[in-house]
Amino acid sequence: MLSAMEAAKTSIEFESYIYAASPIGGRFREGLVGACGRGVRVRVLIDSFGSITLPDSFWYRLRKAGGEMRWFNPLTLRRFNIRNHRKLLICDQHVAFVGGFNIAREWEGDGLTRGWRDLGLQLEGTLARELSASFDEMFARADFKHKRFIRLRRRPTKPLASEPAGQLLLSGPGRGRSPIKQALGKDLLQARTVQIIAAYFLPPLRLRRALMQVARRGGRVQLILPGKSDVPLIRLAARSLYQRLLRAGVEIHEYQPQILHTKLVVMDAVVYAGSSNLDTRSLNINYELLVRLTHDRAVAEARNIFAEHLSHCQQVHRLLWRKSRSIWNKAKERWAYLFFAKLDPYVARWQWQSMR
Repeated sequence: MLSAMEAAKTSIEFESYIYAASPIGGRFREGLVGACGRGVRVRVLIDSFGSITLPDSFWYRLRKAGGEMRWFNPLTLRRFNIRNHRKLLICDQHVAFVGGFNIAREWEGDGLTRGWRDLGLQLEGTLARELSASFDEMFARADFKHKRFIRLRRRPTKPLASEPAGQLLLSGPGRGRSPIKQALGKDLLQARTVQIIAAYFLPPLRLRRALMQVARRGGRVQLILPGKSDVPLIRLAARSLYQRLLRAGVEIHEYQPQILHTKLVVMDAVVYAGSSNLDTRSLNINYELLVRLTHDRAVAEARNIFAEHLSHCQQVHRLLWRKSRSIWNKAKERWAYLFFAKLDPYVARWQWQSMR
């Protein structure tokens, strides 16, 4: 990403959920400032909630150099639950990077001996231009003062004529039915092998049933979920689903070395990667993006990434799991589930409706 910024000639568009005043944060800022000095148009969009500890003064040098920086959804109690969870960098509308990565100290390690485990994807061509157009839309409405913000048009979800073949899926409040959920649901109907790495796993009932149906009809479903999490409560909520999934034949593995933040789905000859988790917040509340790829090389690479993650996991066995569950464990997991699956979406819907 730093090399791409250094090579940029006309434009840089950068979007992040978490950005910290850290050594890597300083390097990225200096890269952006340096691009401004070369005459490159630089625009930065940072989520105000995700980066709540980052002072606005951090961007003084960028603005002084001619760059533009905006906070997405400036903090207010009326809409604090509406968040832009997307992460992307686009240079010259030609090369783009998407994934789960943020710009903070936690992402400076290898995910094995130190730092969080995560995944990024480099794209070129048509998908990069589509991402640039999506950035323009979000940047123009970042302050939430435009009434038209709630009528964000749904971006096309038809396959794009890029190489590797790909499809950009965008979701968020005001975009209608989530194309991410629709695409996942459609692919699951015919899937025979499903491999998922999810940092936060709390899919809606329809997707959970679809996963279990794959296993019940003789397919293989493998989940890699966190053994360690930066949000212990969401891990408890996910564990409330384990018993039913295991009973249906779904394999569950927990990643052990470090905190898991990867977002990856591989189904037969299809790959999904991007910012979206498979939880209620990502699929129903946040602004998110996933890229759906069908290129053989991308699928093969994704399977290798899954296998490498799997080599650092501990499998959850059905009988041992059932015996380990105390009433107190189940109660904690149930309350966590109700918080993330019911209360959080309710508050977000109420805040969104109040903005109309």
